[in-house]
Amino acid sequence: MALDNTPAQSQLGRASAYVDRYDASLLFPIARAAQREAMGISPDALPFFGADLWTAFELSWLNPRGKPQVAIAHFTVPCETPNIIESKSFKLYLNSFNSTVFADADAVRERLRADLGEAAWRGSGRSGGVGVKLISPELFDREPVHELDGLDLDRLDIECTHYQPAPELLQSDSTQPPVTETLTSRLLKSNCLVTGQPDWGSVQISYSGPPIDQAGLLGYIVSFRNHNEFHEPCAERMFWDIWRKCRPNKLSVYARYTRRGGLDINPFRTSSPRALPSNARTARQ
Repeated sequence: MALDNTPAQSQLGRASAYVDRYDASLLFPIARAAQREAMGISPDALPFFGADLWTAFELSWLNPRGKPQVAIAHFTVPCETPNIIESKSFKLYLNSFNSTVFADADAVRERLRADLGEAAWRGSGRSGGVGVKLISPELFDREPVHELDGLDLDRLDIECTHYQPAPELLQSDSTQPPVTETLTSRLLKSNCLVTGQPDWGSVQISYSGPPIDQAGLLGYIVSFRNHNEFHEPCAERMFWDIWRKCRPNKLSVYARYTRRGGLDINPFRTSSPRALPSNARTARQ
C-alpha cells in the first residue's frame, strides 16, 4: 500500500509541542515518488545510486541513573528507500529521547535504526536498513571540518539572470576530448517546499565525459535560488538535468546543506555504484 502523506500534512510551518518522552509516531515519512515522477524519473528504474547523509547535533537521553548523555549521530538513508523523513518530524522525534532512559548508547542506536528504517520503507511492502552511527563526546575532536574538494566554480565572474532551475544553461562540448574533473560551488540556495525558508548549501559535481561549460554550470547552480523543493529532490534534479543535457559517461552530485534545527541533510547521487563520500561537515555547517 503506497504512502499518501504529503508535505502539507507535516508539522512544517506549524506550532509544535515539544515532546521529551520517546515517541516513534512523531516521524513523518513522505513518498519520494511524486517528485521523481514530476522530473521524469521512474521510481522503479532510478538512474542513480546513492544515499542521504544526515547529521544530528542535538541528540540526548538519560542513563539508568537519570544522568543526561549526549552524542552526535550520523544517519545514512539509501536513495532507494521509498520515503524521505520530513526534517521537522525527525527533530521532534529526536527531542522525544531527551527525558527517556536507555541502558546505553547501543540501545539508543538500535532504537534509532529500527524506527528510522521502518519509516523510510513504510508503505512499500519491503523492508531495509538505515545506517546509524553515534559519536560519543570523547571523540568529538575527531569530527572533521573540510570544504568540498574540486575546482571552485565561484571564481567565475558571470552574469546571473535565472533564479528558477534553468537546465537550458547546461551544455558540454562533444567535439573536445573527454575529461575527468570535479567542480564545486558554495552558491547553492533553494527554499523549503512548505515554509519557503532558505536552505543554504555547497555542491560538488564530479564527472567523466565531454567537458561541461563551467560558466553555464555555475549559472545553473545559482538558478535554484528561488526554487521551492526539499534537499533530496534538489540534488536529484541537478543530477538528472546534467545527465540528460551534458551526457557524461559518469556523474556524481553531492550537496551539503547547512543545518536547521540541529540537523543537516547531505544528498549524494551517482551514476554507478561507488563508496559514499565521508560525512565531513563544511565550515558553514
